Amino acid sequence: MEIKLLTIDQLQEAYASGELSVEAVVSAYLDSITHQDSKIGAYLEILGDQAIKRAEELDDKLQKGEKPTGLFGIPVAIKDNLCLLGSKTTAASKILENYVSPYTATAVEKLLGAGAVILGKTNLDEFAMGSSTENSAYKPTKNPWNLERVPGGSSGGSAAAVASQEALVALGSDTGGSIRQPASFCGLVGFKPTYGRVSRYGLIALASSLDQIGPFARNVKDAFKVYSTITGPDPNDRTTVKAPLYDEEILNKGFKNLKIGMLRDTFIEGMDEEVTKKTQEAIKLMKENSAEIVEIEVPRAKLSLAVYYIIVTSEVSSNLARYDGIRYGLGKEFKEAENFFDYTKRVRAQGLGLEAQRRILLGTYTLSKGYADKYYHKAILLQKAIAKDFAQAFKKVDVIFGPTSPTVAFKLGEKFEDPLTMYLSDIFTDPANIANLPAISLPIGFAHQLPVGGQFMGPRFRDDLVFQAAAAYENLSGIANLSAPKV
Repeated sequence: MEIKLLTIDQLQEAYASGELSVEAVVSAYLDSITHQDSKIGAYLEILGDQAIKRAEELDDKLQKGEKPTGLFGIPVAIKDNLCLLGSKTTAASKILENYVSPYTATAVEKLLGAGAVILGKTNLDEFAMGSSTENSAYKPTKNPWNLERVPGGSSGGSAAAVASQEALVALGSDTGGSIRQPASFCGLVGFKPTYGRVSRYGLIALASSLDQIGPFARNVKDAFKVYSTITGPDPNDRTTVKAPLYDEEILNKGFKNLKIGMLRDTFIEGMDEEVTKKTQEAIKLMKENSAEIVEIEVPRAKLSLAVYYIIVTSEVSSNLARYDGIRYGLGKEFKEAENFFDYTKRVRAQGLGLEAQRRILLGTYTLSKGYADKYYHKAILLQKAIAKDFAQAFKKVDVIFGPTSPTVAFKLGEKFEDPLTMYLSDIFTDPANIANLPAISLPIGFAHQLPVGGQFMGPRFRDDLVFQAAAAYENLSGIANLSAPKV
């Protein structure tokens, strides 16, 4: 039995029958990390001792007759912008390299409450700013399918960990595609919930009005199980809402009664021809299996990328103002500073990477007197207009399908020196964040020997429709439970 290829259900069946122990499973994943991660770089911190101790505790419960439910005994990785009590939480930034969290994020607390075992904290672009995980202050993460390629970003460490069998599932955060784009590049399922469905308490903020926490998995059902565990209102996050919980039965409905929209301008200039081909094949497969495909228009959706980078940089400028070297990081290294301004300048220059500095400067500009009306306030008005356009579209269709990314995983360094080209990687994922919609990426095939992802978006708070469509496609295509070759 190949332990690391089992699904959540299969693993828990093996626990219940006594065929496997939690300790054996956790040890297998830790061995995988030991043998592979020096080449991949998925983890910033491995919590091996704590993971084994927790596994032993869970095995004791099994021996006392407890039935494995929820995420009992499931090895999980979490992105290192999620707080975990007593663990370093760096957000892949030097300015937080010595920060030990005094509390645990709500989403992580829910994983632990459901019986999950946390293997470690995964790498990311610094403060989740990036689309390649090359902006980490510590190291780049590599794509397990091809070590010369990026895993996507900003949650590239979480995606690489699951794709390389260094975790069964993982948590990431998605502000403009940071779960879905890495899922696409690494051959995984990655889900961004509707904004407000999952608490952001304990998530180090990038852009507070857009950030959402969500799962990576190798199949839709496992992603659904993790999502169902972490969703729900939280008094510590006033943006969370009460919304219905869904039964797993939605994953068996198929395309029955679903109208699937396809944007008129789905295939843009400069898009990889092989990605276009795979997306067209996915649409054809759905049509041939009774799915109703409707061509629709969302007039202002194409403005999402521009709107996104104005809102994000503005909120970055505000959120990162707290890193002054007094409350967080690097303070004692700069005692020679002449005054507070000089001190803060030194701390930020040393502690923040180039992409973080770039976005702070852009955001400070868009919020400055004389320019806020021209940029930030106009972007907010456009955001509302884009959301309204999508609401109109969803009167005609239930979900919208298209490619997740215009390309497969690109080469390390290929776009690193060209931020504008890098930002274009998010062109298909940004709209869901701008309009606060649920969206999922799942594998639809291969191009250039690398995974290709397709994306379903749904109306606000209809996360169930997105999962229904994704599960229906996965069942039709048979593309699921992919794992990269061992490195």
